[in-house]
Amino acid sequence: MESHLFWFPVPRSNRNDNFIDKSFTVMADLIVKLLPINARAKEAYVYYRDGLSAQNDGDYAEALENYAESLKLEENAIDRGETLKNIAIIYMSNGEEERALETYQKALDENPKQPSCLKNMGLIYEKRGRTAEEEGRRDDADGWFDLAADVWTQAVRLNPGGYLDIENWLKSTGRSNVDVYF
Repeated sequence: MESHLFWFPVPRSNRNDNFIDKSFTVMADLIVKLLPINARAKEAYVYYRDGLSAQNDGDYAEALENYAESLKLEENAIDRGETLKNIAIIYMSNGEEERALETYQKALDENPKQPSCLKNMGLIYEKRGRTAEEEGRRDDADGWFDLAADVWTQAVRLNPGGYLDIENWLKSTGRSNVDVYF
């Protein structure tokens, strides 16, 4: 007797195996159901949550699909900025630095108060500066380091004391502004 099994995709929110994930999902679903927000915003949140879960599991393709669906529905700029930031993190993880930088900028356009976007942009610029320096291209290196300092200064201003390693880099390279901490 031949058996035919059909596999239908199950939403990530319905297939968490971890007790903590299941508990979080149940609580999040309950909160979303009780919140006085419209159905479109609720649906956007479910896609965002499933994208975040997929991203945490390292399933970047699924995460990007969910984030794209969330962005189609989400109208809140702060939430859109958070979703775009997570997309940029995936691009950065995949070595797609240009796409990451463009997406971090889009996230900042939606919500300028995201110091982690600025921090991550600075990481890319600083890496490019080190590469140029290793290749003996000092002028290029200085340009990249200056870009890193610019975005890192903004990040430190938005999150004072939150990026001590960056503050130390700014000081040790002589790229710190006196007013950066105020």
